[in-house]
Amino acid sequence: MKNIKLYVPQVEDLWFRKVCMEDRKTMAYNAGYNVSYGGYHYESGCIDFPEEKFERWYKETMPRVFYAYVLDQDLNKFVGYCNFKLDKTSGRASMGIVIKDEFRGQGYMTPALKLLIEEAKNQGVKVLTDSVPVSRENALKVFYKLGFKNAGQFTGEKFGKEEIVMQIELNLE
Repeated sequence: MKNIKLYVPQVEDLWFRKVCMEDRKTMAYNAGYNVSYGGYHYESGCIDFPEEKFERWYKETMPRVFYAYVLDQDLNKFVGYCNFKLDKTSGRASMGIVIKDEFRGQGYMTPALKLLIEEAKNQGVKVLTDSVPVSRENALKVFYKLGFKNAGQFTGEKFGKEEIVMQIELNLE
């Protein structure tokens, strides 16, 4: 089992977010979508995150989103990040988890997701949700292994081609 913990970053730690978001291999899963937010690169999935945006992003995001790095305590390195945003009215939270490319396939996702689930419970989340393309089979296996259920599917578009996306959720009550 990996010796990891979730680490809530400070502004000065956002260099790791920048590294991840500007890494083509890490962000390849995000490529090919027609999205309108600034700094998104269609071909690579990368998102610009210049240092001058760190403080503003932190002040706007951290009060309303749980955001943490996945820290391998043995390596003393950040290996990914995860987050969720709680809708306090419904108790539902949409989540995300990204393991940096160089650390994928090394057993980080399962323990990181377990820690994120525990944090979500502690913060009163009733249902944790995500949308995962069926092509991301390994990610779906981890989600299902940890109790997430298929809550439906929809058709998206990636690089102009139809893509089936699973809506998954985990009841935390």
